[in-house]
Amino acid sequence: MRLKLIYLVTEDWYFWSHRLPIARAARDDGYDVVVATHVQDYGDKIRDEGFRLIPLRFSRETHPPQEEARALFEVRQLYRREQPDIAHQVALKPVMYGAVALFGNTRTKVVNAFAGLGYLVASPSWKAKIMRIGVWNAFKVFLNRPNFHLLFQNQEDQALMMAKLKVPYERTTIIRGSGVDLHRFHPDPEPSGTPIVLLPSRMLWIKGIEEFVAAAKIVREKGVNARFVLVGDSDPDNFSCIPREKLLEWQSSGVVEWWGHQQDMQKALTQANLVCLPSRGGEGVPKALLEAAACGRAIVATDVPGCRDIVRDGVSGLLVPARNPLALAEAIQKMLNSPEARAQMALRCREIAVKEFSQEVVAQQTLELYRRLLNSP
Repeated sequence: MRLKLIYLVTEDWYFWSHRLPIARAARDDGYDVVVATHVQDYGDKIRDEGFRLIPLRFSRETHPPQEEARALFEVRQLYRREQPDIAHQVALKPVMYGAVALFGNTRTKVVNAFAGLGYLVASPSWKAKIMRIGVWNAFKVFLNRPNFHLLFQNQEDQALMMAKLKVPYERTTIIRGSGVDLHRFHPDPEPSGTPIVLLPSRMLWIKGIEEFVAAAKIVREKGVNARFVLVGDSDPDNFSCIPREKLLEWQSSGVVEWWGHQQDMQKALTQANLVCLPSRGGEGVPKALLEAAACGRAIVATDVPGCRDIVRDGVSGLLVPARNPLALAEAIQKMLNSPEARAQMALRCREIAVKEFSQEVVAQQTLELYRRLLNSP
């Protein structure tokens, strides 16, 4: 009999963009792959891959308690009905709901994957502080079980969660990122003309969009000829969403351009001379930076977990303190004024992507984790 593997994620687009290569590798390795998620635009594509798709009334945003209770009951019924050998739960909400739904189930091996801790750890707001108390206490109760394994993308997240939850080291693993397609994302020469500094990300406050706009203003006021471009859409289901009105206001000021969502990120990235992600923290290993590195673009990023896994300061780019527009502006200006250094860093970025972050490497590491869990008592 084929082993059954369920991926529990909130949104179908996220599965398609971040977990598809791993699911394909599992399918080719003989697993019966089931995808349980909120279906919007990618249902047919997921089915065409040969995966069984189970639509859920699941969402990243918080709904009234009765709706959240129905969603939790739906997940519990899913696991009771399917009886998977492995449940791979991705991100905070699926991890929590899946852990509650699997309470009492000691047969299923559970991978609780944290793709960065995001708003939970990066935001200083009172909402985030209240949420942190509730989440840490709930995780202590539900995640420290013998058949549960915690998967992280960087060492800092691993250390934090081990300290908070008292989970033994042997029930944790680090697999850095979701991998990058090295054939789709490939190096092209830098474009000529006015240099473009590009920030590829969802338009969230915690991604440092505000600091990027402030840095762009500083650099332009110094007379540096450059274009500053935001690539990515607003994300209204996220606590940290920047309103579209604010993005349009920034664009109208002439300081930055907002290109919105781009279907072809290879094309967008190779239009840039420099890529920037001034994240405030909470990253796993940012997929946008993996794609930029694979495209052979030097990077300026903040010195936070996840970003520094890709950007080695002075080697593949520059690292600056988080929430510091002046330091960001100085690093951007330095890179724009140093085309030869930028070219050398771009080569190192591609080498790092090839050696450490290809989707084949990540898929094989994940399959090895599955095998290890299935063979454990």
